[in-house]
Amino acid sequence: MEEKQTGHILVADDNRMNRMKLSRNLEQQGHTVETAEDGEQAFEMLHDKPFDVLLLDILMPNMDGYQVLEKMKDDATLRYIPVIVISSLDEINSAVRCIEMGAEDYLTKPFNPVILKARLDASLRRKQLRDLEQAFMQQEVTMRQNEKLATLGKLSAGMAHELNNPAAATKRGAAQLLERAAAMQEIYLKLGALGFSEEQLQTLLSLEDKARACAQKPVELDSLARSDREYELETWLDDHGVEDPWDVAPNLVDFNFTEEELGRLVDTYSSEELPAVITWLDNTFAVYSLLQEVSEGAGRISELVKALKSYSYLDQAPVQMVNVHEGLDSTLVILRSKLKGAVNVTREYDPNLPVIEAYGSELNQVWTNLLDNAIDAVGEAGAVIIRTSFDDRWVIVEIEDNGEGIPETVLPHIFDPFFTTKEPGKGTGMGLNISHNIVVQQHNGRFDVESEPGKTVFTVRLPRIGVANNQKPTTNTL
Repeated sequence: MEEKQTGHILVADDNRMNRMKLSRNLEQQGHTVETAEDGEQAFEMLHDKPFDVLLLDILMPNMDGYQVLEKMKDDATLRYIPVIVISSLDEINSAVRCIEMGAEDYLTKPFNPVILKARLDASLRRKQLRDLEQAFMQQEVTMRQNEKLATLGKLSAGMAHELNNPAAATKRGAAQLLERAAAMQEIYLKLGALGFSEEQLQTLLSLEDKARACAQKPVELDSLARSDREYELETWLDDHGVEDPWDVAPNLVDFNFTEEELGRLVDTYSSEELPAVITWLDNTFAVYSLLQEVSEGAGRISELVKALKSYSYLDQAPVQMVNVHEGLDSTLVILRSKLKGAVNVTREYDPNLPVIEAYGSELNQVWTNLLDNAIDAVGEAGAVIIRTSFDDRWVIVEIEDNGEGIPETVLPHIFDPFFTTKEPGKGTGMGLNISHNIVVQQHNGRFDVESEPGKTVFTVRLPRIGVANNQKPTTNTL
């Protein structure tokens, strides 16, 4: 048996007897009813209270039915309330005008109660379906936002760690640089008092150039070879009267200095000059090394901030021309803290991949979900491959991992909401569902998955032209 439709009805009619007759008839059907004497009062009541249907007369004082319809359809909060016109105007032009203005139906007076009931029930059903649709859409928006917040929350700890390391290195390097700068002032005063010859000054300049170059790429030695060389240099420095040889020797090893090269300095500088020269050399290399460390730390911070801005598409319109490679790369930077083990990420990018019109921030959410899942699937050691390609219709992104694979019984359900195989607290079950909706519904694309033990491939296809909400992009090539 069909469920009985009831609702809260507003009757707008300037005739008191018509209002009473309609109200009595509707209340007998189980509806709740309120009445308005004219269009102006009806419009105010529609704003004050929620109604499911408006029964509207045309010929009314102050504001007629046509004006009420026009104002309702211009009002975002009222335009979806069904309107059934009940009028004494038995004219086809009036009926056509009302329907074109958005009325659900048009009945003439005197109306047939059976027909009114049928039309009213149909309008209530449509209103109920529309309300359910709106509630579902709002729920989806809320879930998508919650998933985005969950994703950002999960990434924030890793990003904090990623930012903290270069920030700490920069701060530490700057503090040490201040100490070395003060020491350099003292050394320059000693060197100035020694009165070096032109040949000796040229040697210092060449050593400074070498220090600058070596600071950018210190010598690489295994621990045993480094220890042996440090011991050799420390012994030599101690024999030639250099203060704190144990502190100077490691810097000279990084400087790629050997005992033979130190011997050549003996030929250029006297025994009184040599300790000052080597102390200057130690501090010069240390200063350039610290400057390099500060520069690298600041550069790393700048890279992370740039990646964050690119990832979130700050200060940009929701829809823009998107370079898919940039989105994938910025997502990898954001996820770098999860790649500290032996996870090997290979990028097989098509260098001619066209840009597309898309929702950049939402696409990055898709890449985050897919790459995060792939990294989890391979564990601490494994391989993840990112491929891009395109054809006449699609821009294609494939994310492959060599993990255990997705069981056949699970595969049909991976895009279902709240479905997850992860442990409680490690997955919401919404990531792939939302990613699927972003690709398929928001971008009119395709989202596929293939899996077998040792190989799982998620494939995202995004339209090259007319992507977001069927809009036509201004351009589609790099």
